[in-house]
Amino acid sequence: MSAEFTLILAVVLGLYMAFSIGANDVANAMGTSVGSKALTIKQAILIAAVLEFLGAFLVGGQVTKTVRGGILDPVVSASAPELIVYGMLASLMAAGTWLVVASRLGWPVSTTHSIVGAIAGFGMVAFGTSVVQWEQLIQIVASWIVSPLLSGALAYLIYSAIKWTILRHPDPVRKTKKWAPLYIFFVVVVIALVTLFKGLKNIDLDLSLMESLLWSGILGIFAVIAGYFLLGMIGNRSESDATDAPSDDAQMAIVEKMFGVLQIMSACAVAFAHGSNDVANAIGPLAAVVNISQSGVVNPESAVPAWLLLVGGIGIVIGLATMGYRVMATIGTKITELTPTRGYSAEFAAALTIVLASRLGLPISTTQTLVGGVMGVGLAQGVKALDLSILGRIAASWIVTVPVGALLAIVFFYLFRAVL
Repeated sequence: MSAEFTLILAVVLGLYMAFSIGANDVANAMGTSVGSKALTIKQAILIAAVLEFLGAFLVGGQVTKTVRGGILDPVVSASAPELIVYGMLASLMAAGTWLVVASRLGWPVSTTHSIVGAIAGFGMVAFGTSVVQWEQLIQIVASWIVSPLLSGALAYLIYSAIKWTILRHPDPVRKTKKWAPLYIFFVVVVIALVTLFKGLKNIDLDLSLMESLLWSGILGIFAVIAGYFLLGMIGNRSESDATDAPSDDAQMAIVEKMFGVLQIMSACAVAFAHGSNDVANAIGPLAAVVNISQSGVVNPESAVPAWLLLVGGIGIVIGLATMGYRVMATIGTKITELTPTRGYSAEFAAALTIVLASRLGLPISTTQTLVGGVMGVGLAQGVKALDLSILGRIAASWIVTVPVGALLAIVFFYLFRAVL
């Protein structure tokens, strides 16, 4: 087969993988918002589409380099570029197929598990077990354990802080007007940092650490001012609608309505961060194929062309718009009962964890991070608030994802090598 055909096939499979990511992982960004009724499904898909695309296109290059060059030993794999091409095509096909199957079944599996397992699987049959950089792989696997624990702990602390500063106060509406702008500040700073920390090199804007922190803080202050007036309007309107002094339940309803604004903002942070992190699972292997097709050699450090990130962003948007709703219900409604205050806590904790991993170039599982956040807010209410049977099924789907991805990649590797 010609190099042109191989390149076209790679783009198609990269788009297919990105589509499968959108189909499965939209629940991670918007499932809690839908579950708490802060957003409708249509609103969630529209917001996620914009933020996922921007995250993928603007800041998706850092983790992409880890996926395409950090799993296999570049010295060994560089000896046979054609095998890398077949293997990366097989990895995209294998991971994408498994994710589409899981999405049809409503299972929130990890796209990162899928692609990493697939790359390791083809690498072992193509070059032998020694080609797998087990130390790097162990670090990635460790992040799968650390990320839900860290996200869960942060969500527990954030929700506990909301309970102590707002929910348990005799006048929770007044306390929400006081404290919620501070929570808005943190969310906006996180959204800004995930963008500015990496310097937006794809659009030739490279800021230092201090410049990124400064601009993030300025944006956060503007958001606090806007949020103060917006939340005040919501609270005042809700209180004026009540003919008598609001009862405790009515006050809680007002508080949750006000926190709906914060949850939407935190969902935006997760969607943007998810796009910046998980686009690597589709574009990493595709970038390797494109680089080899153009240069004839394996170079994991080569720059990621902007048009590849564009392909990834488009694929994610199409997937979440057409199949994403199937997985939303699992995280949004089945693990624990969610309200806007709980959803905000889970999403903000997940966003913090994803931003840290994205900064370090670690391809963590957004699925596990968000599930960890939801578990954290559930534990803040007591173990009985969690549906342990659902968590057990989710854990089982995580366990089988890596071996399934590896086995499918081996099958497709031999297929592509025979055909191409």
